[in-house]
Amino acid sequence: MGSESETAGKGLMMTEPYETQITRAILGSYHAKLSRALVGDVLVVGAGPSGLMAAAALAQMGRAVTVLEKRLSPGGGLWGGAMAMNEVVVQEEALYALNGVAVHPRPAGDGLYLLDAVGLAAALCVKALEAGAVILNLIQAEDLCIHDHEVVGVVANRTEIAGRLPVDPIVFRAGVVLDATGHEAALVQMLRRRGLLEMTSSGEGPMDAVEGEKFVVEKVAEVYPGLWICGMSAAAALGGPRMGPIFGGMLLSGLRAADLIDVELDVEASLRQPDTLSETIPAT
Repeated sequence: MGSESETAGKGLMMTEPYETQITRAILGSYHAKLSRALVGDVLVVGAGPSGLMAAAALAQMGRAVTVLEKRLSPGGGLWGGAMAMNEVVVQEEALYALNGVAVHPRPAGDGLYLLDAVGLAAALCVKALEAGAVILNLIQAEDLCIHDHEVVGVVANRTEIAGRLPVDPIVFRAGVVLDATGHEAALVQMLRRRGLLEMTSSGEGPMDAVEGEKFVVEKVAEVYPGLWICGMSAAAALGGPRMGPIFGGMLLSGLRAADLIDVELDVEASLRQPDTLSETIPAT
């Protein structure tokens, strides 16, 4: 038989208040998720439309993806549509990006399609989660982790703490970091402030919807070893025009980022593989 203290301990566990059981379940599940997200293939900072699209595509490719979002609600600028009218537009040539996304585009004429902004934001979140990406909201990037002149991770803290209280952050590591922070281009600016990245742009240009949509797709790039940009981060970092409440370019920019990053990770993996052929063939 067990001791009286052991019996009392078992009795206590069996009669834990319902509220404590709820709290314990959340703590265990969240910290397991957080631990799993600390190291991965790709770290996407910013859960707007381009970041979520990139995360979903990369996760579908089998990559381990973590998304950090500083706000309570992932979805970026989608929720408010245009001037708080929660409808957004996608052009016909970008509709294929919505394959597998639970939305219902409605023709608006001249190759434009309307979408409910709330529905699109929610559907992109679900798409990324179902693909296997981990989304952590209320976590803000404070700094970058750089080893040997290469970005290898992001220094992050709770949004309510970052810059307000003297509390140290933690680090998320990844093979590639994607700046999808939108108009802020926050990670790019961190490098600029330290003189590690020279770019002449002073921010986005004036609105030009046609050229802006092209720009954010064409200018997806690795701007510093280990750091990529997409979506409005590309426009802000490189001086592209803004485009307003049309989101096809954001979706296509995220898809292009995913494709390019996937190739980059394959190349890096091949470079790390030992040359087994040369090792097994004796020199003559």
